Amino acid sequence: MNVLLLTDVNADGSLAKATHEALTAAIDVARSLARVLTVGLIGRDVAAAATSIGSSGATRFLGVRGADFDEPRYVTDAAAAHAVCLAAGADIVIAPATSRWLRVFAGVAQRLGGRVDTHVTRIAASPAAVSVTRWYYRQRIEGTTSRSERPWLIAVEPGTHEAWSGRPAPATVEPVAVSLPELRTQVTGVRSPAAGEETIRPDAELLLVAGAGWTKKQADGQTHIADAESVILRFLRSTHASLGGSKSLVDLSGEGQAVLPFMTHLNQIGQTGASPRHRKGLSTCCHGEEPHVVGWRFITERRAINLNPNCGWAQGKADVLYVADAFEVMKKVNEQLI
Repeated sequence: MNVLLLTDVNADGSLAKATHEALTAAIDVARSLARVLTVGLIGRDVAAAATSIGSSGATRFLGVRGADFDEPRYVTDAAAAHAVCLAAGADIVIAPATSRWLRVFAGVAQRLGGRVDTHVTRIAASPAAVSVTRWYYRQRIEGTTSRSERPWLIAVEPGTHEAWSGRPAPATVEPVAVSLPELRTQVTGVRSPAAGEETIRPDAELLLVAGAGWTKKQADGQTHIADAESVILRFLRSTHASLGGSKSLVDLSGEGQAVLPFMTHLNQIGQTGASPRHRKGLSTCCHGEEPHVVGWRFITERRAINLNPNCGWAQGKADVLYVADAFEVMKKVNEQLI
């Protein structure tokens, strides 16, 4: 039973943090099964990436390189992944559960006649059996699955494993030829927020969560949307934190109420939103009841700011609760960040 780590290479020749986390999982599985580990790299140029993880213990490096494989695209990614899996002859294929690999993994499994599981948070391996663990129903139910079919493709959820860290070492990459069909799509460019203006940062150390209280009437009987926008964005720019929002806040736009213009449903966390894995979390103007706390279950350190000392965060859900006005507290914090 051979193990393959399958991943893409960034445009600058580096490997993403999610790849280093998946590498940790692949090393553990290969060691538990007493099998060799192969690394498959896909990108414009894969030599530097192979060297960066040359001391990981992988015995073989396979590479698909070329301009056609630089950008995410189903037809090229699927063909490249299929070719690498065949060349490796792997029974267990592990990849980071990024948008790029989640898009193609099921199709690759179908081409190989295998099975696929995504958003995996833990892999338990022994010579007798291999099983995976993941969350279901908005991260509220944990389930464990074992399969006998091979090859088994497993996408490891980012943030669930320690990122592999080691010294670079020389690595020889074996080229893998890929026969591509006629390409009917072409990547012409990338549109993204202006530098520093993005609010969703999965790799950020800190998550700031804004609740609907930011848009409500304050002590003077007036709303201060512009002030709230300025305070929140200033904090995000200074700390490079990621931004989350409660469902009540992101739903306000559909109710015809004043909203924070930079907040969308993509920022939503909780029972009907995402469950981020940042190390620290700071909740502001959010009452902290169960639907919101579900989204915080993987946050290591939880703090909250709320005027109500009896809010949900005070009932054992926050490590530290600041009973204060979020506007005033965050303004003071921003002053300290200058």
